[in-house]
Amino acid sequence: MKKTIFLILMLLAGVGQTHARSNDATPIVALETTYGRITLKLYPETGKHRDNFLKLVNQGFYNGVLFHRVIANFMIQAGDPKSKTASTNATLGAGNVGYTIPAEFVYPQYYHKRGALAAAREGDKRNPLKASSGSQFYIVQGRVYTNDELNEMQKANEEKVYAKLFQEISKSKQAQIDKFKAENNVAKLDATRDTILNEVRTKMINTSSYLFTAQQRKDYTTIGGTPHLDGNYTVFGEVIEGLDVVEKISKAQTAENNRPIEDIVVIKAEIIK
Repeated sequence: MKKTIFLILMLLAGVGQTHARSNDATPIVALETTYGRITLKLYPETGKHRDNFLKLVNQGFYNGVLFHRVIANFMIQAGDPKSKTASTNATLGAGNVGYTIPAEFVYPQYYHKRGALAAAREGDKRNPLKASSGSQFYIVQGRVYTNDELNEMQKANEEKVYAKLFQEISKSKQAQIDKFKAENNVAKLDATRDTILNEVRTKMINTSSYLFTAQQRKDYTTIGGTPHLDGNYTVFGEVIEGLDVVEKISKAQTAENNRPIEDIVVIKAEIIK
């Protein structure tokens, strides 16, 4: 019975359907789901992700996919092509379209506030350049953070940036370090260490990538989000209507693999502007 109803919905979704193309730099896309409509705005600064998303919408790719991964107070994820025909107990998330999209980090302008639209991807070990999935996306639900929590997160980010800079600068001077070690020249080793530390401090002063902006703090302490994902996944749009639908989906009962027990379907995705 459920499959019959779904097929009817899919047929109705296709009646009179035209795949509109948007010439707008900031197009609007609507996702009609079994829980209601989610309306998305795509950012012009992340053009590769925007254009790919629009291409897939025009192709009808997202019609019939499931929200296959749902985690309360975190996010809802869709876009696995295998989810269209998956059996009830199938584990999803590995499906793809055969290509990835280069990361487009526009940070801190765009970040993981509640309602952010971002691209899923494989982990850093297999994907050190943080390239995005060609089709899978997620919408942030998240939670509200306190300023103390953000301060702790910022401190941890600062330590990561410091360690990365130290490693990079030390590597650039490795030949000198090896030479001075071989000569047992302690004075020059100490001087090289001091030079590295001074360069790291200078670069730390000139970078703010680990700092939360005032707007980020405002959003994360009021509407919420997932700040720990910032700078690691490409944010390429946001929900402008239907946050209540996102919240409803995020609260769906799930199995151990975070797949909703009752299928939540993207009935139709279309460009409306």
